[in-house]
Amino acid sequence: MTAHLDLFVQQHLPAQEELPDFINLENFDYPEILNCATPLLDDAVKEGYGSKEVVLMNEGSWTYSDLQKDSNQIARVLLEDLNLKPGNRVLLRAPNSYPMFAAWFGVIKAGGIAVSTMPLLRSMELNTIINKARVSIALCDTRLLEELEQAMSESCLEQLISFRDGDLEEKKNKKSIEFENLPTSRNDPCLIAFTSGTTGQPKAAVHTHQDMLTMCRGYSRTCLKPESGDRFIGSPPLAFTFGLGGIGLFPLDVRASTILVEQPSPDKLLEAATKHQATILVTSPTAYRFMLGNMADKIPKSLRKCVSAGETLPYPTFEEWKNLTGIEILDGIGSTEMLHIFISSREDALKPGSTGLPVPGYEAMVVDESMNPVPHGTTGQLAVRGPTGCTYLDDPRQQKYVRNGWNLTGDAYQMDEEGFFWFQARSDDMIISSGYNIAGPEVEAALMAHPSVSECAVVGIPDEERGSLVKAFVVLRDGIEENEAMKQTLQDFVKKTIAPYKYPRSIEFRKSLPKTETGKIQRFRLREEG
Repeated sequence: MTAHLDLFVQQHLPAQEELPDFINLENFDYPEILNCATPLLDDAVKEGYGSKEVVLMNEGSWTYSDLQKDSNQIARVLLEDLNLKPGNRVLLRAPNSYPMFAAWFGVIKAGGIAVSTMPLLRSMELNTIINKARVSIALCDTRLLEELEQAMSESCLEQLISFRDGDLEEKKNKKSIEFENLPTSRNDPCLIAFTSGTTGQPKAAVHTHQDMLTMCRGYSRTCLKPESGDRFIGSPPLAFTFGLGGIGLFPLDVRASTILVEQPSPDKLLEAATKHQATILVTSPTAYRFMLGNMADKIPKSLRKCVSAGETLPYPTFEEWKNLTGIEILDGIGSTEMLHIFISSREDALKPGSTGLPVPGYEAMVVDESMNPVPHGTTGQLAVRGPTGCTYLDDPRQQKYVRNGWNLTGDAYQMDEEGFFWFQARSDDMIISSGYNIAGPEVEAALMAHPSVSECAVVGIPDEERGSLVKAFVVLRDGIEENEAMKQTLQDFVKKTIAPYKYPRSIEFRKSLPKTETGKIQRFRLREEG
């Protein structure tokens, strides 16, 4: 049984034989009819948490009852004014904020499929997402309308409603605060999360209502173990699944609170953490290193737990943070495809420098090219399976990510004799910088669009602060001067073409690039040269 009338997503999922094995679902005992907003939000109000603060920001705070009422009204606007059909995709565009969070729940309650996007994305990137997911409705922060309006003129997007002093508030305030969540199935899609592949072409990972609960009841409850008195804070955008779980759904699952910061740079993060007495910090190793180096005296004493993901956590960072705060950072690895963290350290099983053990419900192994497990201490590909897994929307790369029922994450790992996993390297061309995944070919395409560029190659080079640094090797056209001004011009051009965080922080001019006899650029040589 399904409540969906728009079956586009279901009709464009991988064939059964291409899906990963979904295991241990019986441990969760989900009912057939399940809308994840009910146990996460509505049940909290029923249980007496209605007057408790759920979201805190510098401009105010909101209770569980506030969030329920606002999301109920947004659901009504979607269904009654925008004619949303269950299963329609709704794009959300806003910084981490209460309005963004309420809009997400409104979409879920109405039976829509949320397609959350980062504020930094440009019209070209938004256009690709909209057309890939066949998005018909968008809810957007008024401050971020320009790029989306431009994308709308070139895409299938039909309706665009603004919020934060926009049309949505006007429509919402006329609606009843009562709403009965659409009776979706536990297997109905409710989220499409986009991730960039090595080609720069985004992959759309589809996740269901039960997946939203599984990341809470799997990783959060068993590894992080938060309590209702906790106050979460973090840097990942709610548009990332790392952020959606870590500072969005995990707090609600245990009836805790979350502190949202629109521009979560380390200084603003610590400022808000101190003001609102945060107890759980969720961020990247880059941010932890920055805090230790520049603002160690501003780390609040209220913190009791810290989570790191997005890139591997260096042992020196772990040790220095522990020495300063007394807190052992819980490192983990997750992916958009798996939804959240699937291997993690935990307080009762932690080896500094190791990513940890599989999250309960998940299995992991290190394999060779033939999918055979390799001996302990041998580097190979990381393979994982569990109650969540890779389900791409209409994408042949499904067959690369999933083999023999296992999800291949693209990471090179070793496993020791006690079953702990140790990160070695990324096994593809993805550059992980400050916790962001950046596809080198996408940056190359942006650079090549500048009339002064004849040829270029983009690679990641090691960087102590960011993990990896995006570096571009550029061959300019004849007559163009190689100078610092041109470097700045190219950097600014990339920032205006694609999301600014992807721009090359280092540019080196070359007269030519190393190539194979067939003309392919040898990026490995550029990485070696740095």
